[in-house]
Amino acid sequence: MFVYQKGLMAHRLNPFCVIPIFNLAKVNDRVTAKNRQLNLFWLCQTSGWLVYALLTEVMIKLPSAEPWHIHIPHLFLDTCAGFLMTLFLREIFKTIEHFPTALSIPIHIFCIVIACLLWTQFKWSSLTWLYQDPNAKMTWFDFGTWNLASLTMLSTWSGFYYAIKAYLKGVEQQKKAAEAINLAKESQLKMLRYQLNPHFMFNSINAICTLILQKNNLHAVDMLEKLCDLLRYSLYTDPLAKVTVDEEIQVLNNYCEIEKCRFKDKLKVTIKATPETQKCLVPSLLLQPLVENSIKHGIQLDQKQYAINVDFTILNEQLVIQVSDNGCGFKENLTTSDFGIGLKNSEDRLNIIYPKQYQLSLNNGPHGGALLIIKIPVQTNTG
Repeated sequence: MFVYQKGLMAHRLNPFCVIPIFNLAKVNDRVTAKNRQLNLFWLCQTSGWLVYALLTEVMIKLPSAEPWHIHIPHLFLDTCAGFLMTLFLREIFKTIEHFPTALSIPIHIFCIVIACLLWTQFKWSSLTWLYQDPNAKMTWFDFGTWNLASLTMLSTWSGFYYAIKAYLKGVEQQKKAAEAINLAKESQLKMLRYQLNPHFMFNSINAICTLILQKNNLHAVDMLEKLCDLLRYSLYTDPLAKVTVDEEIQVLNNYCEIEKCRFKDKLKVTIKATPETQKCLVPSLLLQPLVENSIKHGIQLDQKQYAINVDFTILNEQLVIQVSDNGCGFKENLTTSDFGIGLKNSEDRLNIIYPKQYQLSLNNGPHGGALLIIKIPVQTNTG
């Protein structure tokens, strides 16, 4: 037992077993996100210029009655030139992305204007080459209309480029915010899950010491093994994971056996679960702090026997867990501020795991004693 525990601790404390895998996962996530953005850019870039070619053909080329052997090659050259020109603009925009706004805006305008003039000149030169009339001069009307069309197209492309970039940045920020919230919830759950009551530890160790002093060594070893099993389970079981009711009952029985070593025949714990509830999922170690709270605050000094009953049933598609005892019960007008550590932790965990989907009620039973009822959604490993 101790060799296994030592080996497990050594593995958990070895940073080289965890950190490289964690860093590799983060790097893979970043690469995947970057690849998705790159694929989206090429999809939008290709689709956008195909739409440009189609609209130019329908709205300009066909109505102009240009010969097919002229306007088809010219449309192809025009579209390819615009495609390559915007790729060049993209590289410039990426370079000046972190420039101050006062400097970035003039550079953007200058680059778009230069790209517009170059694209218009290419379109005119390629058209005259196809007509085999390289000496044809562009009129001022053609110069104005062609440049206006080029400027409109490049400005529209730039606007879409930054709009999509802003959208992706917003999505990334939302994802990071969601991850931060999830990490905070996970950290909170782990913190709540690992808050073992020190009184239980001290009392259990004192009981073991008493057994040793009484030379009841077999009983002491048995209790020590149960205590080690409970501590190992509480430390090494994933606080975010859910376990079956069967497993939760086994852990609860283990805890109760430890407490019975202290209270002898005075403590009686009865746990019942209907067959349909045994495979239902519950947060791990949900009931142990509740039973511990009952033992700590419910037992009266003059009681000859203290009975705790834990029942699992299903009602209206909800898993109903009842923890009752025959102790002193709750005081009247109980509020959440009166909760002990065990009850408060259980309430907080349920609120994080089942937000607005659980019920926790504290009452006194009809025959005295405390009655605690938890209702959570029915979940199984099969969904």
